Amino acid sequence: MELAILVLLLVFFGLLLLNVPISFCIGLATLATILLSVDFMPAVTTMAQRMAGGINSFALLAIPFFILSGLIMGRGGIAKRLIECAMALIGMLPGGLALVNVVSCMFFGAISGSAVAATSAIGSFMLPEMKKQGYDVNYSAAVTAAAATTGMLIPPSNILIVYAIASGGVSIAALFIAGYLPGILLGIALMIVCAGYARIKGYPVGARLPLKLVVQKVAAAIPSLFMIFLVIGGIISGIFTATEAGAIAVVYSLILAVGIYREVKTSELPAVLMKAAETTAIVMALIATSSAMSWILSYEQIPQAISAAMLTISDNPLLILLMINLILLLVGAFMDMTPAVLIFTPIFLPVAVELGMSPLHFGIMMVLNLSIGLVSPPVGSVLFVSCAIAKTRIEAIIKPLMPLYFAMFVVLMLVTYVPAISEWLPAQFGF
Repeated sequence: MELAILVLLLVFFGLLLLNVPISFCIGLATLATILLSVDFMPAVTTMAQRMAGGINSFALLAIPFFILSGLIMGRGGIAKRLIECAMALIGMLPGGLALVNVVSCMFFGAISGSAVAATSAIGSFMLPEMKKQGYDVNYSAAVTAAAATTGMLIPPSNILIVYAIASGGVSIAALFIAGYLPGILLGIALMIVCAGYARIKGYPVGARLPLKLVVQKVAAAIPSLFMIFLVIGGIISGIFTATEAGAIAVVYSLILAVGIYREVKTSELPAVLMKAAETTAIVMALIATSSAMSWILSYEQIPQAISAAMLTISDNPLLILLMINLILLLVGAFMDMTPAVLIFTPIFLPVAVELGMSPLHFGIMMVLNLSIGLVSPPVGSVLFVSCAIAKTRIEAIIKPLMPLYFAMFVVLMLVTYVPAISEWLPAQFGF
């Protein structure tokens, strides 16, 4: 087993250092480990079977649907209406534009299910506006990047679907409901930091709008926000599954962007479909190769060995959960969320269950933890997008990110050690 671990790690990190795409790193490292036990042809056959089996899941069909609906929403004028709605509601508070940024990212992230999409769509509108109002560009980019991660928890979220598959059957509906309170709590924590930062820096306060205009702005955003209630309400009530909800989200986003708002032309749809296919292919390649790696980890009994080793270090659940969180924070800084969830769920979930943590609670903790990795160098994808929009450098936004990191870590600790934050709401709906 020690040799298998050594080969797996050496091949994976060696290829990663050579800038090989991560799905190839995972696949080749897995194949090299399998070759320790069997001949080449059986190894390749086994690898192919495990990859095909990993993506042969009806639940995974929800991912391309939600990716496509998110892309349509991103082009359909949704972001602008959500920003105007948030501006009308909270723009007059201290640090109003920063708060609007956070709330808009929460809204759009929930609708699109993508942190990168939220960063791109909201950042394109908010960053120039914040700069115009005197906000530091690096601080603005930091706020956008941190706020975009809330969409990983507030459903519908693709990564929660991936975790449901990796965990071996946690209810997607339960995960979706469980993500609400932690996601909202994360948004509130970021807003508290933004309000305090604004007072210290003396950033301007927005003008209070007339009630009639506020009502107009909120009403204009209601059709966009309704998709959240449509998708989640249908899943909770049992009218349709998460996969069917993804298809309904695509139809609704098309009606909204093409028919009602008329900001997406039918001639633009082939390009949107092509982008959705490209993104789906990347995600499915990651899922396929990660599934094969999860199998070889299980075959070599590596999760059991790690679980036993961690439990021998200490029998204190608080300490072990802190260790798991610190490891996942390090993993998140170097690995994308999808492979991280698929690889480390079978490793750490048995440990968490042994400590009395439910798979539902662990999934929310894990996703929140790895969301912090999206804004952590050197691999943080959201960080790169935010910097590109703001036309700044990653190292320049690390300092304004620090208080936001601290707020995210505090919420992570609360979610880790207070199970009710994740489990209370699903329990109210009978999960």
